[in-house]
Amino acid sequence: MDIRINPIRSRLQALREVMVQERVDALLVPSADPHLSEYLPERWQGREHFSGFTGSMGTLVVMLDQAALFADSRYWVQAEAELQGTGVNLVKIPTGTATHHIQWLVEQVLPGGTVAVDAQVLGLAAAQQLRTALDAAGIQLRTDADLLQGAWPERPALPTEPVYAHQVPHAPMGRSAKVEQVRQAMARLGASHHFVSTVDDTAWITNLRGSDVSYNPVFLSHLLIAPSTVTLFVGEGKVPAALINELRADGVLLAPYEQAPLALSALPPEAVLLLDPRRVTLGLRQAVSASVKVIEGINPSTLLKSRKTSQEAGFIREAMARDGAAMCAFYAWFEQALGRERITELTLDERLSAERARQSGFVGLSFPVIAGFAANGAMPHYRATPSSHAVIEGNSLLLIDSGGQYLGGTTDVTRVWPVGEVSAAMRRDYTLVLKGTMALSRARFPRGTLSPMLDALARAPLWEQGIEFGHGTGHGVGYFLNVHEGPQSISKAIPEPHMAMEPGMITSIEPGVYRPGHWGVRIENLVLNVPASTVENGGFGDFLEFETLTLCPIDTRCIEHALMREDELQWLNAYHAVVRERLLPLVQGDAREWLIARTQAL
Repeated sequence: MDIRINPIRSRLQALREVMVQERVDALLVPSADPHLSEYLPERWQGREHFSGFTGSMGTLVVMLDQAALFADSRYWVQAEAELQGTGVNLVKIPTGTATHHIQWLVEQVLPGGTVAVDAQVLGLAAAQQLRTALDAAGIQLRTDADLLQGAWPERPALPTEPVYAHQVPHAPMGRSAKVEQVRQAMARLGASHHFVSTVDDTAWITNLRGSDVSYNPVFLSHLLIAPSTVTLFVGEGKVPAALINELRADGVLLAPYEQAPLALSALPPEAVLLLDPRRVTLGLRQAVSASVKVIEGINPSTLLKSRKTSQEAGFIREAMARDGAAMCAFYAWFEQALGRERITELTLDERLSAERARQSGFVGLSFPVIAGFAANGAMPHYRATPSSHAVIEGNSLLLIDSGGQYLGGTTDVTRVWPVGEVSAAMRRDYTLVLKGTMALSRARFPRGTLSPMLDALARAPLWEQGIEFGHGTGHGVGYFLNVHEGPQSISKAIPEPHMAMEPGMITSIEPGVYRPGHWGVRIENLVLNVPASTVENGGFGDFLEFETLTLCPIDTRCIEHALMREDELQWLNAYHAVVRERLLPLVQGDAREWLIARTQAL
């Protein structure tokens, strides 16, 4: 495309005209909505609209003479391609939580200048960091306007999809019991009121689900928990009448979505309000009267929902089995069709999604399928498009990262498969990643261990060979909720007390190796924190270990056996024995034969 007519350039020009009218020198456009969600409704995809970058994380800064997109290593290759010709420059940052854009603003904006950002999509904690840095540099921060609105005439409206109940048996704990748990946590902190803005928290507390956000079964809402009332702020007409009555019976009243700030401003002076500074926006915080005492702390529901109950764990195991059966059918087809018919990355996406859709309890995908062949596999968040995708042919590795949303759980799994002849270098990378996955999967650790402390276990086999990867090793996973869930994170994040590993938490284990322009390897399972069954430690406290939940064969044809220890082979054989036992009753025909072949002991 001729860069002079790139649509992003015209959009940026329109945005700069608004900036001139508003006397703004720099505009900060975060990847966020009023709920600080990871996956955004179309209305708040301004960063993508004005930059062309489609990754799920990144920060855009627009000035009158330049624009910059800040993204971490997962997106560098993708961003460089998508930003070409837009006039937006890529600034490479180490992690998705990095704040390099703040220092960049301090360096680029002259003292006395003005930086604008919409308070309705700026997290409170992020706002505090930004204000501190800009104040020190003599730069004014303006947060009172949504400048995108004036430059985006076709901006989408709010979603209108209906809300529905997550029902028994898959929702084993009632909403009244969940509200009571939150109130008990509030009481321990001395809070009379608690405002919840993150959509997965409100969905968990109320046992409601929706489809306002792609891939996550949530809906736009806020929740205010008072001493004797609970108010759910949600779009009018989104909750059916029968469900309104059900909620009322459980003490949950509805109010219009846009009235949440008014409710905060109307809190009585004696109220003590609990807010999570990382999970509420500056705009909502500004609505609270100065007479109301505010306690800042993590949402109690974030901690509560991370610890799945034994009943939920049972349903998750069932969902994993159905997910595994779908993958057996898909991979059986793939291996038979490879070399006989034209297969592209798009074909893989369609066929795998269709197999999942055939499973009972399936609701949707938990994120876009990542099917990356050869060099495309080196982009951790790659996604094939009709205009840019690879044909599966030749000699290389195929990486497929996918997952589903089921009424009884959320799945996320990555496997790598050989296509044609694979090189010794590919085998080495594959085996080192597998060793990292196994090393962490086999770990035992004291209950309460801060999750980032486990990160090095998966990296050690790679570090030993001078290899590193730029993303976290593991993220928490919700229960028919967000595929990325806190508070735990197995990563290089600075450990914080709320990251303590507790029984019932589900986390991914997914080390990787990425060779830009060549291939990528990532092997991912989901694991459940369970009490360590055979530890007798003479009074050193409770220990935890991981139960591997994911049920899908790990390809053994790419393994370099000389790099594997006997105990590692035993773990892999034991895992495959479990996969075969659990999935055999659910598959038949070609899928059954494929499962048996791919779970043979080494």
